[in-house]
Amino acid sequence: MSSFLGRLPLDRIALVLLALVCLVAAGLTWLADHPEHDPRAPLTLDQPEGWATGLKLAALRDDPRTCAAFLERSAIVPEILPATGDGACRREDRQQLASVSALGFGLRPSTAQTTCAVDAAFARWLRHGIEPAARAHLGQGVARIEHMGTYNCRRIGGGEEGNWSEHATGNAIDIAGFVLEDGTRVTVLDDWDEETGGKAAFLHAVRDAACGAFATVLSPDYNAAHANHLHLDQARRTMGATACR
Repeated sequence: MSSFLGRLPLDRIALVLLALVCLVAAGLTWLADHPEHDPRAPLTLDQPEGWATGLKLAALRDDPRTCAAFLERSAIVPEILPATGDGACRREDRQQLASVSALGFGLRPSTAQTTCAVDAAFARWLRHGIEPAARAHLGQGVARIEHMGTYNCRRIGGGEEGNWSEHATGNAIDIAGFVLEDGTRVTVLDDWDEETGGKAAFLHAVRDAACGAFATVLSPDYNAAHANHLHLDQARRTMGATACR
């Protein structure tokens, strides 16, 4: 670049530098208008998906303070619980799942102890995945979400050896189904492969949307152990890598 400028008259150099300044300014203005593409802009609940969303969600998994700030910006106020457990099942990051009720949905069972990262991802999933998919495929909203639990001090697969499950620290939640505004139930077990109607399309759509919010999403398409639920977790991975099956 310096050798190129050195061959130009001073007035040409000034024009080139001015053009570069204008280009940078235009880029910064565009990013200010599109914060979903700007890794420096904090993630918000209503921010659409963008180039930087994955990095921002990974930051929520890695830094509890960043995660707590996201919940505060989203007017989600969780009940923070004291640390508990021992060894691999020690839970330092522990709170009552608050995003569901804060965004106007019901939950059954009515409480769930999760990490901040699960709560934050759940909020994004509700706003950008569940509700739009329900209205698109089923013509109405979701009233309640049914889950199978969050915390379970066990290894993956339930054996005595192998890696510990994200459930061991409450960093996961298993979703069994949804209840619509008119009382209709949609369950992973009964409706994943439905051939008529929109229930299966809805379930597949919310699975796909969850892949944008959570680090791991496992569905009936993964294996028989997930035939009746969607496993969602916030495992920390290198470079914010995710797994979606």
